[in-house]
Formats: sequence, C-alpha cells, structure tokens
Amino acid sequence: MKLCVSSDLAYTFQSDTHAIISIQAALAPDQKIMSESLHVEPEADLVFDAPDERGERRFRACFSGDVHIRYEAIVDNGLRQELTPTTHRHTWSELPQHALPFLMPSRYCPSDKFMSFAQRQFGHIDQGGEVVIAVLEWLSAHIDYVSGASHSGTTAEDTFVQRAGVCRDFTHLGISLCRALSIPARAVSAYALDLDPPDFHAVFEVYLDGGWWLVDPTGMVPVKNLVRIGIGRDAADIAFLSTSSGCELIEQTVRVVTSPNQRTGSGTSV
Repeated sequence: MKLCVSSDLAYTFQSDTHAIISIQAALAPDQKIMSESLHVEPEADLVFDAPDERGERRFRACFSGDVHIRYEAIVDNGLRQELTPTTHRHTWSELPQHALPFLMPSRYCPSDKFMSFAQRQFGHIDQGGEVVIAVLEWLSAHIDYVSGASHSGTTAEDTFVQRAGVCRDFTHLGISLCRALSIPARAVSAYALDLDPPDFHAVFEVYLDGGWWLVDPTGMVPVKNLVRIGIGRDAADIAFLSTSSGCELIEQTVRVVTSPNQRTGSGTSV
C-alpha cells in the first residue's frame, strides 16, 4: 500500500515561542519513505533531530506571529504484517533492552493498577498474539467511542471507569492492559487512511516475536492504512506540536489518500 500523507498546520505564536514538531513519517522497517517535502512560511531556522532509536523524527524552531507548516510524503508500507494469534510472547529475560521501558507504568498508562483485572480477564491465554487480540476485542465490546468524552488529562484508569473515550483513550487503556500482562506496549501517532473525520490518529504497538506490531484499538483503521509518526510511552511523548508558551490555532488539515505514484524511489530530504 502506497499512501500520500500531508498535514497543514497554521498557528499564531506568541513572540519567540520555541516549538518541537513531530509530523514527519517515522523510519521503520515496514514503511519506506519514497519522497517527502517540508515547507515553513515565513522561513525559520529549523533544527532537524536525527531519528531516534524508535525511528521518530522531530524538528525544532523559534516562531513568532502567524506560521504555516506543510508536510507531504509518499510512504510505501507494503511490508507491514498484521498481528496473528500465534505470534510469540517473550519472557522478560528474552526482551531486548530497548523494549523494557514499555513494560512499566507511565503518566497516562498506570498499568500497575490493572494487573489483577488483566490477569483475571486474560491470564489464561498463553500466546502473545492471541492475548493482544483478546484485549482488542474486550476494548471493542466494553468501551464506546464518544467524541468529547475525555480531556487532555484523562488516564487509562479514567477510561476504564467511564467506559467511553476517543482514540488516545482506547490506546492508553490497551497499552495499560498489555503492560499488565508483561507485553511491552507503546503509543504511536499516525496518519490514517479513511479516518472520519480526518485527523492525526492514536494507535499502539506491542513487542512480540522479535519486533513491534501495530494495532488500532478503535478498530477504525486497518494497520496497512497507517503511517507511523511519533512513538513513545503514552500521549505525553507523541504530541505533534509542543511549545514553550501559548499559541492559537488558525487552521489544521490532515489528509491521507492512496498514492497514484506506483514507482519506487529514494526519499527526498527535507
């Protein structure tokens, strides 16, 4: 699947506001960036951070006044595989070091508070893929997708009690349950094909059988229709825009379509 993704961000920034932006497609074994471009108006001195060990790419700048940021890319994620029930679950001693932080509780994912419930509900399932699929099925059956049901401070514990939320809430609860079952899980911001309404989408991935597997806890988007952007412990790590002081939204548009460009090629540096 080749997807053409784009995001247009228009904001008014207070004078000398420092910003960290994460809107570029991540580098990952299952998604190849065929071409991309980034435009910022008015021009600014951009600091591009090298991809971290998770493949996320960020850039930084100091903005003032009205700023328009546009990013476009064509991404081929044809190598992506869907999680299967027989996918192997690792013991803690088998896990690579980089996966260990994603076993632990975090700000929005207090997985330690879910251990009794998770073991009672899913502890009888042995295979890693099967237990993650069971978690996803439980979320679908017990949590309603309701716009406005949560806010920026809502945690997985809140969602578990309220039984309603949006994509980030499904993601936080899914991560918490997986971590409580000794499966490393981390949050992912993504471009998503056919998401209604179009926006950045929150999903998560689990570490099983020697790699990270994407899943959408809302069930709204097949994993082949996702393009990773940011990766972290929870929503606190994957914001598309973080600023040192206030800013005002003028307009924001996120667009994903299937790409008419079926040729392979090297990515264009931004």
